[in-house]
Amino acid sequence: MNKYIITHEKIKMQNREEQDFIVAALYNQGKKMIEVSLTPPDEDSLLGNIYIGRVENVVQNIRAAFVKISPEQTCYLSLDDLKNAHFTKKLSARKEIVAGDELLVQVEREALKTKEPAVTANLSFAGKYAVLTSGNRRLGISSKLNKEQKAHYKELLHEFDTESYGLIIRTNAASVADETLIAEIRSLEQEWSQMRENVCHKTCYSVLKKARPTYLEDVKNQREGSVSEIITDDRGLFETICMDYGIHPKQFMTNGSVPVPVDQFQVPTISGTADSLTLTYYHDPMLTLSSLYSVKSSLEKALREQIWLKSGASIVLQHTEALTVIDVNSGKNIIKKEMRENLLRINLEAAKEIAYQLRLRNISGIIIIDFINLLAKEDEAVLLKEFRTYLKDDPVKTDLIDMTRLGLVEVTRKKIKKSLRDSLKMN
Repeated sequence: MNKYIITHEKIKMQNREEQDFIVAALYNQGKKMIEVSLTPPDEDSLLGNIYIGRVENVVQNIRAAFVKISPEQTCYLSLDDLKNAHFTKKLSARKEIVAGDELLVQVEREALKTKEPAVTANLSFAGKYAVLTSGNRRLGISSKLNKEQKAHYKELLHEFDTESYGLIIRTNAASVADETLIAEIRSLEQEWSQMRENVCHKTCYSVLKKARPTYLEDVKNQREGSVSEIITDDRGLFETICMDYGIHPKQFMTNGSVPVPVDQFQVPTISGTADSLTLTYYHDPMLTLSSLYSVKSSLEKALREQIWLKSGASIVLQHTEALTVIDVNSGKNIIKKEMRENLLRINLEAAKEIAYQLRLRNISGIIIIDFINLLAKEDEAVLLKEFRTYLKDDPVKTDLIDMTRLGLVEVTRKKIKKSLRDSLKMN
């Protein structure tokens, strides 16, 4: 079972100045960091927020509109996302969108380098087990569920009105009773209905829904039951986390004659089972939470260009404006016997490490990997099959496209949040 560590850490930026971050990191049982996000304490993420936006201009040749969600913030909106858009002000009945129109939009991608944040008119209301979508009106089911489960949910949910909204059934749905899933969908229905009713009373740039803090959203996106404990050494963050999980503020202190702060709670994670999530406030004056989990050294390792593998081989990650290039080198591995088997072994080891590094560093966009040339086509097939398996563990959509004629493996990873390098403003 994994643990989520949330702490404050001062990290030296590229300009040599130290900056305070809220570090939210996922660790496995061996205390190895496998996922991390950095958020300045005074910076609110826009990701997931829903606004009434105003169209500033439309650029047809790139099929995009630029929409303001505040007087200072302009966002990119693809015109392909306008299906079933909810307009609060429509200036033209003939054109799909014009400058001056006002509509509901949701931030789906943070600002990346020189690019503005991206918004969509296909609003998403996410629960633990299902996602309701306002624009994409169909039933989608997680590809990680088997055929029997998919058939079951298609039958179970046929009564829902997917003419007015869409549904996506998440992998976590398989861990709960059907009644729990249906109750959550009804709650999401109500949320969307109330938003449509209330929007007529709101002005342009109003925030109709504010997303949860990044560190809480990251936990929610993990597979149900995969996180056993959330630990923080910040009392304010601890209480915020507890309230998000339904703990009432009155429970933060004991009821004795001398009230004492409560430092740990158990909350259920899967309905109808004994599984629970532990919420812990850590305070040890002898050893900080950051030191206990080697947060700073783990971050330093995650920024290195070269990574050595146990076999003596290495991988090198290099970033450009357009893509990320990863090179696999045999390095110190000089085994001459069983050359074919050894090359495949090195590449499989590298594939596993690359999948881990993509998630840890949150590398997104186009990724080109130059594995060591293999001596047989069947070995290439084995490598690609295993690599796809490793990539499936990533909660962010990651696709292995193919191997080119030059032997380069093409991968794409969805852009949602800043990479670790971008968070630290590194070139």
